[in-house]
Amino acid sequence: MTRSYGQFATVYDQLMEDMPYAEWLGFARAGWSRYGMPASVVDLGCGTGNISIPLARSGFHVYGIDLSSDMLTVARSKWDETPQGLARPRPGTIRWLQQDMREWELQEPVDAVISFCDCLNYLTEESDIEAAFRSTYSGLRSGGTFLFDMHPPKQLIRYAEEQPFVLDEKDVAYIWTCDFEEERCEIEHSLTIFAREHDSKFSRFEETHVQRAYDPDWVEAALRRAGFQSVDRYADFELKPADSESERLFFAAVK
Repeated sequence: MTRSYGQFATVYDQLMEDMPYAEWLGFARAGWSRYGMPASVVDLGCGTGNISIPLARSGFHVYGIDLSSDMLTVARSKWDETPQGLARPRPGTIRWLQQDMREWELQEPVDAVISFCDCLNYLTEESDIEAAFRSTYSGLRSGGTFLFDMHPPKQLIRYAEEQPFVLDEKDVAYIWTCDFEEERCEIEHSLTIFAREHDSKFSRFEETHVQRAYDPDWVEAALRRAGFQSVDRYADFELKPADSESERLFFAAVK
């Protein structure tokens, strides 16, 4: 199932500030240089806009789609605070939409769709993955590109072996444990989060997120069943072939 963020949205950027957003953006641009540079882009599972906003700032027409209204509220606020004098090669735009990635739709097709930060691993049934692929195929123009990343099975196993994880910062802290279910290659992340409030007191809340990893060959076959004719597999933020040692898989599918 897709992510469900509530209070977590308010501290998401603090917890994720070390994530490699620049590398995801770099992979997107490298992929578009190879497959065709878009004008319009859907960021599927956009979260708080950490990829959508830089794309719009650089001139793309972006649709940020997420199921969580809380995440979109944060994203919208960040975009509204963008300095008006920011230099742009051409005017970029963002439209924020609360939709399910399994059945998203727009009035007109777009040139490209991206989904990074292992968003698709949050779909925990094969039928959900296939539905998301079909919706994406329908939402792309002919020749459009779908770029996304996923954790391979080995990464979820690694999480289970290396947990628990602990963060202790000035304004936010967490204890993160994992429970791995081998047969489905599914992992449950349980987080206890402590966040500083305006009165300097800390609030405590719990978050549970479930991810599932899929065999890469099955993912490629599912893309082809959705209608994509060209599917390439890459790894670790580079346009290099994926192999059994890859820590993060990237797919490029062309309609």
